[in-house]
Amino acid sequence: MALDPSLVGRSFPPTRPYAVTEERLRTFAAASGATWEGGPAPATFPIVLAFEAMNAFLEAEQVELRRIVHGEQRFAYERPVVPGDVLTTTLSVASLRQIGGNDIIGTRSEVHDETGALVCTAGATLVHRAGEQA
Repeated sequence: MALDPSLVGRSFPPTRPYAVTEERLRTFAAASGATWEGGPAPATFPIVLAFEAMNAFLEAEQVELRRIVHGEQRFAYERPVVPGDVLTTTLSVASLRQIGGNDIIGTRSEVHDETGALVCTAGATLVHRAGEQA
């Protein structure tokens, strides 16, 4: 079933605070086939937070993750993510269109630090595959 076009512009509640630790950065780097030797987080690290926000959005809209294909991901930084940051992410639906019975969803996830300052904006394109017809 197609998603409701009125979702465009809607923001979802922020994620719970996420503490960026050296251990989490090492684990993320290792999972992506790299190493982390200190300093700022790997450039794609905010996907951890954006994915949590996306899952909350999908759950709120009763969309099964198995029907989602991740089409594109972008990051725009205001400053680097560093160990010691405590971050939250707020997802909003930036765009929604239907092609061939599938929803093409554009999301914008704003990552803020504990002071409320914007750290990073993650944009994604998600394809919600049409379900089987009865």
